[in-house]
Amino acid sequence: MRELLDTLETWRSEGVEVGRAVVVRTFGSAPRPEGAVLLAATDGRIAGSVSGGCVEGAAYEEIERARHDRVSRVIRYGISDEQAWDVGLACGGTIDVLIEPTVRAEIIEAGEDATRGRAIVTPLPTDSPGPEFGPHEPGAGEPMAAVLAVGDDGRLDGSLGDPGADAELVRAGLESLASGTSRTVELTGRSFFVEAFPVRPRLVVVGAVQVAIPLVALARELGYETVVIDGRAAFATPERFPHADRLVVGWPDEVADEIGLGPSDAVAVLTHDVKFDEPAIVEALRRGCRYVGAVGSRKTQADRRERLLAAGVTHDELAGLHGPIGLDLGGRAPAETALAIMAEIVADRHGGSGRPMLELAAARA
Repeated sequence: MRELLDTLETWRSEGVEVGRAVVVRTFGSAPRPEGAVLLAATDGRIAGSVSGGCVEGAAYEEIERARHDRVSRVIRYGISDEQAWDVGLACGGTIDVLIEPTVRAEIIEAGEDATRGRAIVTPLPTDSPGPEFGPHEPGAGEPMAAVLAVGDDGRLDGSLGDPGADAELVRAGLESLASGTSRTVELTGRSFFVEAFPVRPRLVVVGAVQVAIPLVALARELGYETVVIDGRAAFATPERFPHADRLVVGWPDEVADEIGLGPSDAVAVLTHDVKFDEPAIVEALRRGCRYVGAVGSRKTQADRRERLLAAGVTHDELAGLHGPIGLDLGGRAPAETALAIMAEIVADRHGGSGRPMLELAAARA
């Protein structure tokens, strides 16, 4: 949703109403994940996608219908549903799509707030399809229900009226924020869509080397805030790093407090300089950064690990070090190396295996 906020603001400034469709549940090899959004304006414009092109036309019509009826409803599209063939969902999978006549203020606020993470919890209409797989006839829908919100500090705004259910909802919200993914949960006999708006992920690059330049550009394209740290002012310049959100000249362990280095950060250490990279690794591991990777051959890594243990790093902390950094993509050019590093960071964040999709598909067949 966040990537569509600028479009939404532009359309609203022109005086048009905007409704939305959002994927709330998937089955099988659905083309878009939970949380994928399509916006539709009253003048016929659309932005975003819920299916990669398969059901956008049908979703637009449902948004128009919801705008007329002033209700929200959940529509199931899938290859087992005759309606899905009519709208062209032949690419596999089944999706449940929440149709809303407008975009909630709470959604916009959560998407625009870069200082804290929030999970917006939307009660789905009671006539929505359930978690079981199978065809479902669209219901009449219901007026848009009041939403709840889970903050990244564990605070719940609103209540289900049951302390146990509230605790489960907070747990689900925090898990969605940690993974950066949205999902639907079943509580108190009803379905709730938990839409994650986590704090923007951040990549801290230690070493303003050549590989760091495309790495920062890739990270920004993927929605990461980027910080580049180097002790050499001539290297950490806006001309070399036009895509960096912040450039810091200094020793990484000494500027850790200044940049607020912490558990939500991914750290890529690229310096090839023992006196510079090892203090950075120690600081990142001790602060519990979610990803810590460092360049170097296997021998370099082995020698480094011995020195880190001697410096007081524990075996458990050391287990979190990715070294050599990146996935084995075979490329050696700076941009290819950057891609390998970013691929591992993304896989680590989302729990991906790094294995070829063809191999995974064969294993699941």
